[in-house]
Amino acid sequence: MNTNKAFTEVEFGQQKVKVPKGGYYDRFRMNPDLDKVAKDPAAGNIDFFRSIPKKLVESRVGPVWAPNFYYRSGNVQVLMLAPIKLLKKKLPSPLVPLEAFPGYGLVALTFFTYSVCDNDPYNEASVAIVVRKPKAHGPHALELINSIRKRHFYAHVLALPVDTEIARVRGVYGYQLPKWLAEIDVKIDKKKVEATLSTYNKLDISLTTATPSLKRVKSESRMGKATMLHLVDNEWHQTLVQTNVLSFGEKLFPRKVKVTRHGGHVSQLLDQLGASTILRLDVIEDAQVVLNLPTKL
Repeated sequence: MNTNKAFTEVEFGQQKVKVPKGGYYDRFRMNPDLDKVAKDPAAGNIDFFRSIPKKLVESRVGPVWAPNFYYRSGNVQVLMLAPIKLLKKKLPSPLVPLEAFPGYGLVALTFFTYSVCDNDPYNEASVAIVVRKPKAHGPHALELINSIRKRHFYAHVLALPVDTEIARVRGVYGYQLPKWLAEIDVKIDKKKVEATLSTYNKLDISLTTATPSLKRVKSESRMGKATMLHLVDNEWHQTLVQTNVLSFGEKLFPRKVKVTRHGGHVSQLLDQLGASTILRLDVIEDAQVVLNLPTKL
C-alpha cells in the first residue's frame, strides 16, 4: 500500500478503517456516480456497469451498497492438479472436489490486481479448490466440460490475502472470507508476468512467466463467472463474481511457469493440498469485475 498518500478514516460496520483521501471510497462510499467515474481516464470505458444497478442491501454488517465494481483489473492464474484424497481433507462437508482425472482434482493459485475500483486500488492472492456445483449429479468429466464451455466454475477459497485494510475488513466482516494483510505485488505486461506474496516482509510465494500472446476482445463477448461456496455465520452461502474479460492470454500445459514456494502460509497450504503439475496458465491483462454479496444456498 502506498504510504505517501494522505488517508482519512471511514467506518465499515463496527470497524474504523483508513482509506486514501479523495479516493473512490472516500468520495462515493461504494455508491459511485458513474458519470463521474467515466471522466477518470484510468477507469476506461465503463458502459458495462451501467446496466447493473447498485442496491442498498442488508448484510451482516448493516446496509451496504452492492454489488462491488472493479473498473480496471488484471490477474494471473495457474490451475494445478492435486490428489482428491488431500483436497477432501481441506474441504468442509458437504463440498466435493471436482475430479479432473481419476484420483485428481484442481487447485487454482491466482494473483489479482485491481487498479481502479469502488474500494480503491489493491492486490489480492487466492488459493481455491474447484468443487462440484451444489446438488450436481452425473459424471465429473461432463460437469468439468460444461464448466469450461460456460466459463463458470464453483470453488471453495482457502486463502485470500489482500494488501489494504479496507479490502481485508470488507472481506472478513462482510463475506467471512479467509483474508489477512500481506504485501502483494503483481506486474502484468505484454512480455512478462511477475507476482509475489509476502507476510511480515517474509517472502511466501512467487510466480514468474512469459506472458502468453494476448488477445483483445469486445466488451461482454467473453464473460466469465466464478461462484464461491463458503460459510457465513455457519450457513452455506454462494458469492457470484462476474468478469468481463477485455484482454487475455492462455496456455495449456505451460512449460515456463516458475512458481516458487518459500515456506509461508500459502506455500504450506499448496504443499498440504499436494498441488503439483500446472495444467493451465491464464493471464487476464484487462477486465472489468462485479463482486456480488453472498446469498444463502
